[in-house]
Amino acid sequence: MRYKILGFLWAVALIAYIQRSAISVPLQEIGKDLSLVDADQALGFLVSAWYFGYAICQLPAGRFADTIGGRRALVLLTVLWSLATVLTGFARTYWELVAAWTLMGALQAGVFPCAVRSIGQLFGDKERARASAWLGTGMLAGGAIAPVLTAKLLEWLGLWAATEGIQLWRICLVLYGLPGLVWAAAYWFQTRSADLDTRQTQRAEMAHGDDVRENNTASLVPRTGPMAANSLAASSWLDRSLLLLCGQQFLRAAAMIFFITWFPTFLRETRGVSLAESGLLTTYTGVAAMLGVIAGGYASDWVLARTGNKRIARQGLAVVGMATCSVLILLSSFVTNIDAAIAMMSLGAFVATFGGVAGYTVAIDYGGDRVGTVFGTMNMAGNFGAALFPVTVGWLVTVTGTWNAALLLFASLMAIDAVLWAILNPQHQYLEPRA
Repeated sequence: MRYKILGFLWAVALIAYIQRSAISVPLQEIGKDLSLVDADQALGFLVSAWYFGYAICQLPAGRFADTIGGRRALVLLTVLWSLATVLTGFARTYWELVAAWTLMGALQAGVFPCAVRSIGQLFGDKERARASAWLGTGMLAGGAIAPVLTAKLLEWLGLWAATEGIQLWRICLVLYGLPGLVWAAAYWFQTRSADLDTRQTQRAEMAHGDDVRENNTASLVPRTGPMAANSLAASSWLDRSLLLLCGQQFLRAAAMIFFITWFPTFLRETRGVSLAESGLLTTYTGVAAMLGVIAGGYASDWVLARTGNKRIARQGLAVVGMATCSVLILLSSFVTNIDAAIAMMSLGAFVATFGGVAGYTVAIDYGGDRVGTVFGTMNMAGNFGAALFPVTVGWLVTVTGTWNAALLLFASLMAIDAVLWAILNPQHQYLEPRA
């Protein structure tokens, strides 16, 4: 049952990323059909509005999952964001489009807090990283498939849409809302026997016989007994571990968003490749990132099984991954051969996601019964980083007239990220009293 549920979680990550990318391909057609005067600026605002809704609702979505359970929350939110996707296809004006699409982003904010909470319940320490890695591959696969799938869908439906007088992008959005509804029904009925809606999230260690003895870190077993709830809640945002966890996610997400935003433009302007070649070369980094997630998950669990030390298996691999990525990105700027430079940047993407799996596993351990809240907070920080970095890169390139400053910023973010991972060492669970 555990791996069946993991398959469902992988599928919903895939669906979510395909749905969120549905509007990106036909942006020009949307601008034309809605008669937008300044189409580029208006549509850029539309995309940013989605990310804004997605970011600010991470924490509420995580708390929602902690309150009613990951399974209930995920099914409900999947139905609602899929309906919001369909609703977007019926928008009559630009502001109706913005409202519906922002709502979709806000509702989709719960997908990963809910999914990570379920992984924390189902998988013990020695399997948790690899399970998180497969969840991550669903996300990456969805992001890679979406542009090609959407383009093909628009091509296949073109003649029929023209005959019926229906705008293609509307059909696309309506169709993309359907898989989420099917998934929600299947997940609800196929996982009724799984106890995923209780508050406790760390039963898996006892259930699967994990007896990891940690070095340099607390056992992180949920404590019972009275707590000074008001005092702890007031100081939660000052918690060192939460701040470090959010900081590393902010920096890593900010740097990695480069590969899916500015990277094709970077290649065309610095390496002189064609538009088609830039797309192909960008795919290489995407594949490398996907392989890195899987390799990192299995490697982390392997190291934990051999050493019994979470700090080495989780934070240690993250430090190595982020530091290595920083060096590779920096060195790639001095390489003139394009194949060698792409190989170095692809390897950089590989090691970054290799170490990035630790964000999931540490959030699960540190979050305890509040893993949805912790992961949602961490992911919110990451999305703000992802939103700020593309704007900063555009400004740097404009001011300096070169991409060197942008690559230096990328490498610096990863280097600082490695430092934060080296410092991060939770000695208690979120909002639990210190030993």
